[in-house]
Amino acid sequence: MKTTTVKRLRDTFLISSLLVSSMMLASPSQAEDAKPTRVRGAITAVEGNLLKIHSNRGEDLQVNLTSDTQVRGVTLAQVSDIKPGSYVGSAAIPQPDGTLKALEVHVFPPEMAGTGDGHRAFDLGKDSTMTNGSVGDLVTSNGRTITVNYKGGQKKIVIPDDVPIVNLVPADRSLLKPGVKVVLQAKKADNGALNALSISAGEHGVTPPM
Repeated sequence: MKTTTVKRLRDTFLISSLLVSSMMLASPSQAEDAKPTRVRGAITAVEGNLLKIHSNRGEDLQVNLTSDTQVRGVTLAQVSDIKPGSYVGSAAIPQPDGTLKALEVHVFPPEMAGTGDGHRAFDLGKDSTMTNGSVGDLVTSNGRTITVNYKGGQKKIVIPDDVPIVNLVPADRSLLKPGVKVVLQAKKADNGALNALSISAGEHGVTPPM
């Protein structure tokens, strides 16, 4: 009896270990599946709550709008629209001196302050990052440099003269029409469909640079 009990305990422990191991192996792929997909492109058709989009990668995609999809407009801005206290986001690449060189800058409306606060990797270009935070210092002489403060850190970002600067503004679905350029985040459903979480759509022919 004692030998049988020990064997049962050993078998139970082995099965539990295998289950834990399989869960650990499954976790990375599950986390990857849960990660939102970013799509850049132009709307080719709108059919009710369905957007057809030709992506910058040459794909023809269908994206569903849901009751939770957030829509915002993208309008042209100037460096003068960036002021101390402005809440901004900037895709950028690191420089040898430790600063970041902006690839684009977008200025959030006050009600969106705090959106995506932080510094992280981004997919706009090789080694690109995204920094969202509040502008501290703003230097417009001898080049344009802003200090962006976020929770737990700070970055200095140099904005070249030819870098696009845009405002993010409140908008609704009436902005979503064929020909409009968009950048959107979508989550893949269990059936493989893409459901839009948020959409930034260019107004008056603007191409969202994010």
